[in-house]
Amino acid sequence: MKTRAFLLVMLVMGSFALSFGQEQPVQDMKTLFKPTGKKISHGGYIGVSVGYTQMKNENVITLGGRAGWLIDHHVTIGVAGNSFISNPYIKGNFPNTDDTAFYLMGGYGGLLIEPIIAPNFPVHVSFPILIGGGGFILDDQSIFHRDSYEYGDGDYNYDYYGYYNWDSFFVVEPGVEIELNVIKFFRIGVGASYRITTNLNMDGLPKDMLNGFNAAVTFKFGKF
Repeated sequence: MKTRAFLLVMLVMGSFALSFGQEQPVQDMKTLFKPTGKKISHGGYIGVSVGYTQMKNENVITLGGRAGWLIDHHVTIGVAGNSFISNPYIKGNFPNTDDTAFYLMGGYGGLLIEPIIAPNFPVHVSFPILIGGGGFILDDQSIFHRDSYEYGDGDYNYDYYGYYNWDSFFVVEPGVEIELNVIKFFRIGVGASYRITTNLNMDGLPKDMLNGFNAAVTFKFGKF
């Protein structure tokens, strides 16, 4: 009797399980490395930025550029660079010269990695990181004020150019930007970053002179 009752219960449960299984859609097994099937979006942009920084308490205006591949709206990989478009007059105790100050000119650039948080929101945040190198020179004349000398009958002009010293450096510049989605293909980023460079090997200048904060506005055009 007990055996018959047990078999009856098992039969009812089996029938219920079979009917439930037929009503539910069959789902694939989830694995660690199986692709989800979601299509990844690809885009990109180019950008121009105008910024401000200081070097040895002197004001410096920078002009920058970017170009990047945007992966799934959330990560940009590309290149970026900045140049010093104003030439600060750097004072110091320079050996082998009577000059006590020189104009600084140069720039830097390299790899750009930019994670983006909530890119579809009208206002969101990104974290650009620049890793690369650069160089600069010290000259007794600004690039915007070159002296010209005439020789002979005056038909030949020669722009005097002779720098005092130069150096190169490795740079890492992490930053944060607040981005505004103005229209579908245009964004504005307002941000700040901190420039970290290797030590300078130049007499008369602090080894960490190029380290410092930067502020910039970036105009970005592309497929986001």
